[in-house]
Amino acid sequence: MEIRAYTPADCQRTAALFYNTVHAVACRDYSQEQLDAWAPEDRDLTAWDQSFQGHFALVAVEGETLLGFGDITPTGYLDRLYVHQDHLRQGIATALCERLEGLVQGPIVTHASYTARPFFAQRGYRLVRAQAVERRGVKLTNFVMRKDR
Repeated sequence: MEIRAYTPADCQRTAALFYNTVHAVACRDYSQEQLDAWAPEDRDLTAWDQSFQGHFALVAVEGETLLGFGDITPTGYLDRLYVHQDHLRQGIATALCERLEGLVQGPIVTHASYTARPFFAQRGYRLVRAQAVERRGVKLTNFVMRKDR
């Protein structure tokens, strides 16, 4: 597995991985309506790409296969961390997270889903609070978590 910087050529594949992983993995924790609001099929790829370019963004690949991706802001907000549904529990999220955490100084904050919360807790993130967020008019619960270093 290689971890490298995100490039605009990764845009469509990261969006597809995001959609597929959210719908296949988070379905045990969120309703179909919530999944559709969180990860819609009709994503604005230009905005998606620009958001990666404004952050430190990494992808994990093996040959031509995209295994996962993640991004963090310079101020330590870990925005996204997703692994292909067929490659879960293989250390990909851990490897990406370690690299992302190493790119910034100070504490790191993330908004973890029900599904991701145990992963972040295992990595030393503590629960700050639960929160309700709205996506496309639909409310979802996630968890503000913080790792002090």
